[in-house]
Amino acid sequence: MSSQPSHPTLLIPGPIEFDDAVLQSMSHHSESHVGPTFVATFGETLSMLRKLFQTTSPSSQPTGYFGDNFGECLKVYGANVDILKAPVGSRPQLPEIEQALKSKKYKLVTVTHVDTSTGVLSELKNLSETVKSVSPDTLLIVDGVCSVASEDIEFDAWKLDGVVTASQKAIGCPAGLSISMFSSKAIEALEARKSPPASYFASMKNWRPIMQNYEAKKPSYFATPSPQLVHALHTALSQILTKPLSERFAKHKEVSDNIKKAVTDLGLKQVATNPDDQAHGMTAMYLPETVKATDLLPKLANSGVIFAGGIHKEIAAKYVRFGHMGVSVTDPARGDIDKAIAALTNGLAECGYQKS
Repeated sequence: MSSQPSHPTLLIPGPIEFDDAVLQSMSHHSESHVGPTFVATFGETLSMLRKLFQTTSPSSQPTGYFGDNFGECLKVYGANVDILKAPVGSRPQLPEIEQALKSKKYKLVTVTHVDTSTGVLSELKNLSETVKSVSPDTLLIVDGVCSVASEDIEFDAWKLDGVVTASQKAIGCPAGLSISMFSSKAIEALEARKSPPASYFASMKNWRPIMQNYEAKKPSYFATPSPQLVHALHTALSQILTKPLSERFAKHKEVSDNIKKAVTDLGLKQVATNPDDQAHGMTAMYLPETVKATDLLPKLANSGVIFAGGIHKEIAAKYVRFGHMGVSVTDPARGDIDKAIAALTNGLAECGYQKS
């Protein structure tokens, strides 16, 4: 049984429900961020991140940014950006990407692994092969905020150049940490810059030597991290890595498949139309025309379940989002998923919906 105070079950696409031990780590006593005990914890945490990202290359570099600055749009830093769009519920296809890469020289390609607004999952392995084949010098950078620790990401095997994520989703740690992994190729591109980075706090130039020192168990300083958040991340990663990652990903897929079947059985359609493009850590579902999210969500809350409303500007009022990742998936004894499906079924009925 959880020692947490009674609360509605949070099943949005992040932040997610947290394990008791992770939250207890947040109450760790105050300590110096350059003291030997914290340096050891932080160093172990960075090494565990390598395992989570499935990389053993000593030249790759895990980093931890404290704050949300790293999410600033590339355009803010002066990049010229071309965007490949797809209809809502789908993703750009490889021939389109290949054509774009052949049209001009790109320094990098960015891809959102799981789109938090629609639940669309992008495929990375074949994308990476396409980028490396057509434009070998182009870096492939992955937004893994809503995918890391719920979707398989093989950093080395798929030859990814960068994956950026955050602590509060499938990793299962309170919000406040931005986590990244970069390849040696990406690091070389950083070192070959002719102009200095147009950032300070979220600058790889500033953080990279700090993280190298921490992983080597040497104290270092650029800015003060949160020891409590790092302890929580250490606990979360320790729990994740107690079993093979393949088992974790398989469990997320199993639960996701069951949820999506339940959604279909209710007569609802997913925003992500192709089963191959459907994320395993969340489900975005269209509501019946007779049901409004503003009516359904409070009914779910009254049943002790919190879903998220839609945020994609083209369809925001037409759908809701069900987050299913982390302990809600890996610890079936909690009953979070069954509770959510029952609440959804009853909530729709209370809104007057009957499957035709």
